[in-house]
Amino acid sequence: MDSGGHANAVRWSLVTSTATVRWRRVALLAVSLVAVFNFHSAAAEADLPVRARAALERATAYWRSIATEGGYLWRYSLDLKQRAGEVGATATQIWVQPPGTPSMGMAYLRAYEATKDARYLDAARGAAHALAVGQLESGGWDYVVEFEPVKSKGWYRRADKGKITEAEAAKRKNISTYDDDTTQSALRFLLAFVDATKGSTDPRDAEIRTALDHGLKKLLEAQYPIGAWPQRWNGKAHDPVNFPFKQATLPKDHPREQPKTGYYAHYTFNDNSHHDLITTLLEAHQLTSRREYLEAAKRGGDFILRAQLPEPQPAWAQQYNADMEPAWARAFEPPAVTGGESVGAMRTLVELYVQTGEEKFLKPIPAALAWFKRSEIAPNRWARYYELHTNKQLFGDRDGKIHYTLAEISEERQHGYGWSGDYGLSGFIRQYERVKQDGREKELTRRAPKAPTDKAKAERAKSLAPKVAEIIAALDTQGRWVSKGDIKKRDWEFSDRVETSVFIQNVETLANYLEAAGP
Repeated sequence: MDSGGHANAVRWSLVTSTATVRWRRVALLAVSLVAVFNFHSAAAEADLPVRARAALERATAYWRSIATEGGYLWRYSLDLKQRAGEVGATATQIWVQPPGTPSMGMAYLRAYEATKDARYLDAARGAAHALAVGQLESGGWDYVVEFEPVKSKGWYRRADKGKITEAEAAKRKNISTYDDDTTQSALRFLLAFVDATKGSTDPRDAEIRTALDHGLKKLLEAQYPIGAWPQRWNGKAHDPVNFPFKQATLPKDHPREQPKTGYYAHYTFNDNSHHDLITTLLEAHQLTSRREYLEAAKRGGDFILRAQLPEPQPAWAQQYNADMEPAWARAFEPPAVTGGESVGAMRTLVELYVQTGEEKFLKPIPAALAWFKRSEIAPNRWARYYELHTNKQLFGDRDGKIHYTLAEISEERQHGYGWSGDYGLSGFIRQYERVKQDGREKELTRRAPKAPTDKAKAERAKSLAPKVAEIIAALDTQGRWVSKGDIKKRDWEFSDRVETSVFIQNVETLANYLEAAGP
């Protein structure tokens, strides 16, 4: 072997030996880094429940600091100078319509349920008490509650009864609204709060119980003899002579322009208010065992049976007059068969069957589903309005006239109203077919609460952990989840802001996680 070859061999041996040492060092370093990463990841995972609790506490403290008498609007600018519910609002007002005060109260109750921390129950108490103070004599709520002392005298509240003259009461607003789940959401929250505070001696809780009893009593009085409710109610008794029992019909003719008359007294399904009312009564029956609430819910179901239109359009309208004919509401809401509220009507019927076992509540559904099948305007899509008799899609505008194409109506209405959708029909069909196949008893068994296993809780906590970490990271030092981007409305506009809807959603996620992660 020549000396050059030997030298090369030695050099190669040294190179490879050095490389091997380096690779071993790299490998050891990598193993060390992985170990450190795993240690910190495990530590972070173990620490996550503590950080989730801290985030929940900070966010709740912030929102309570900006509450008005314990209640809330929908959104606030970061400097709190701009505030809004569905429309612009002031610092002395709270909003009832979701996601306002009742929705915030339910979020606090969920946090209390998951943590057993009395601070959240007290936050819910503040929201419930604000609603009790703002409750109208007619038993419900307007969209807004005003707390400014002079302005608040524009409303006739429950607490005013017997303290002001009838003449003065007649001047004040006393309209309970069932539109947009307003009064219903308030009553369901009060039901949940009263159930969570059984045996409480807090004087505020006594007033809240009084408000709940008054609200449910008036909800029964607001129901028409036929079983329906108006969109809004002034607290005055219905004269049965003016509201005869009739079956819904397709009138041969109907106004092609909106009459300049009120529509609040119509029998109303609009925005699924009828579904929300019956749901509220069913919850009241379940939590109080008082039979009158179940009977009122069943009368509401009987109205749905009467309100089903005859063939060839066996679905439902948004609202009906006292002759049980589809009727006009707002200028862009003509008499028509409706896709959206018809799904809500069917959901309500299935729920009534499950709660009562009465087969009659399922009978209208096959014909309605057959109508949906032949009325699809695109795959899994239905019109909001179908013309009576012709089944053509309709559109409306603020001119109070009927239109047949989207291009005919103003740009504001083209984008400011939902003219079609899937309306959750496929999900409803799955539910209906399951209930029909399995039967009521099996459905009730399926719904019964079941304690999750430790394994299931651990898996749920693990699946929620990334979202929880994201929520915690997004919380600023003041306890705010800040929403960005411009919102422009007719009487207000926002850029960076805090929103009740974001708080409610994040509280639900944090509560779900903490419940699964355990103490």
